[in-house]
Amino acid sequence: MNLDFPLDHIRIVLSHTSHPGNIGAAARAMKTMGLRSLFLINPKLFPDAEAEARAAHATDVLERTTVCTDIDQAFDQTVLAAAVTARPRGLSHDVLDARQGARELIRHAQRQPVALLFGRESSGLTSEEVNRCQIVIHIPTNPEYPSLNLASAVQVMTYELRMESIEQTQAAPRASPVQSSVYQPASFNELEALYQHLEILMITSDFLDPQKPKRLMSRIRRMFARARLEKEEVQILRGILTSLGKRW
Repeated sequence: MNLDFPLDHIRIVLSHTSHPGNIGAAARAMKTMGLRSLFLINPKLFPDAEAEARAAHATDVLERTTVCTDIDQAFDQTVLAAAVTARPRGLSHDVLDARQGARELIRHAQRQPVALLFGRESSGLTSEEVNRCQIVIHIPTNPEYPSLNLASAVQVMTYELRMESIEQTQAAPRASPVQSSVYQPASFNELEALYQHLEILMITSDFLDPQKPKRLMSRIRRMFARARLEKEEVQILRGILTSLGKRW
């Protein structure tokens, strides 16, 4: 197995980046570890000369960068999205450390695209952005000084991803081809269609008041995120919802 193959399936996604220099530094961090796919969600300034300067010899990563208007574009067709966050949250996502998160991302990237999401320099990720991901990754830092800038966080995670890719490449001859072909995770698009379908039926049946939604959909997203639905399971659930919708 080619070492760079799973790395090519990993998208580094930066959301609403304020400083173009951080984009360039992130691109440099990616290239040193063999990652090439950079996605930006509504950057304040890009392209920009400062980004090119900080990228050093990684301007080719910047040239291939995909600029998105929203998170749906950045996660399009991915089968796993991970939110990198340092802030404690009252959420029930699976929370993994950097090494565990890299292992999970590389495992899924053997076949299909995955995304690693980083937030704003000043405030990190919003709760809404975290809710669009299946897992949360926490980089364990010194509790007395947990500050880690954006480019440094990207460097830590890309290093862990490369190391995990090396380990899985070395272990590949011992892997079972039968077992690896069974699990087919649902894509981001398929899950979003399920959530929309479910929300429409909950409103139609008066279970959900769209004027007072509270956190119901967020809780449902987190519940299914923990379940890691497969393609066939999503199809079954959509079929059930369609049948119920006909009765209503």
